[in-house]
Amino acid sequence: MINGAHVVVYTSDAEADRAFFRDVLGLPHVDAGRGWLIFQAPPAEIAFHPASSVHSHELMLMCDDLMGTMAELQAKGVEFTRPVEQLAWGLLTGLRLPGGGDLALYEPSHPRATG
Repeated sequence: MINGAHVVVYTSDAEADRAFFRDVLGLPHVDAGRGWLIFQAPPAEIAFHPASSVHSHELMLMCDDLMGTMAELQAKGVEFTRPVEQLAWGLLTGLRLPGGGDLALYEPSHPRATG
């Protein structure tokens, strides 16, 4: 039976993004060998959205207090890439990863499957 999920984030600077997840986000991790860090993900949900292309996936981080989380991350030098949007399903923003990628961060207003 399936007992977990492994998320891969493709980036132009894996070392910088690993350091960001380790030092800024403070996610627990293990060294899989030679400094290749594997991070423990927070509780996760999987949702399926209609799309014209089936070759696209998105990773979004969730929090309970978007404004508070943004303030904590800004104090650590994190750059936010878009203004906070109030959407039907919650508050949404994006943050810049050191490798140049954009990662969505949101505070859901919908019931959470993670409990």
